[in-house]
Amino acid sequence: MKLPLYYEDIVKILPHRYPFLLVDRIIEMDPAKRIVGIKNVTADEPFFEGHFPGNPIMPGVLIIEAMAQVGGVMACLAIRGNAERGTQAPVFFMSIDKVKFRKTVVPGDQLRFEVKALRTGSSVWKMAGKAFVAEMLAAEAELVAKVR
Repeated sequence: MKLPLYYEDIVKILPHRYPFLLVDRIIEMDPAKRIVGIKNVTADEPFFEGHFPGNPIMPGVLIIEAMAQVGGVMACLAIRGNAERGTQAPVFFMSIDKVKFRKTVVPGDQLRFEVKALRTGSSVWKMAGKAFVAEMLAAEAELVAKVR
C-alpha cells in the first residue's frame, strides 16, 4: 500500500469505527517490523466531556488503545492476503505489559505512535509501542495481540 494511509484506507484494514477508531493516519511502515501512526487529539473528542470537565485529559487507556490500533494495522497488512483482499481482520488484545504514562495528552496535541514488532507470527504478535507529543514521550507499553 502507498503511504500515507488515511481514514478511508484504515477502515479497510481495521474493523474499528468512530468514535473508537483512534488512528488518523499511518505515515511510515516497514512491513512486519515497524510502523508510525498519528492521532490528532481534538477538543470535540467524546471522552473529554467527562474526563475531566474544565481540565480535559485524554484517558491513558485510550492512548494505549490507539497505540494497539497502529500495531494492528501493521499486523493486518503483514498477514498475507489481507491488504490485497481489502478485508478487515479483527485484532484482540491478549496482554499489555510495562505500561508507563509520562505526559498528559490534551486537546490540540498530536500523538505520534511508533510501534515495533518484537515477535511476529501468523496470528499472535508482540509489539513495543511508544506515544509521543512533539518529541516528548507520553506513554509506552508492550502489547500482545491476536489477529484473525
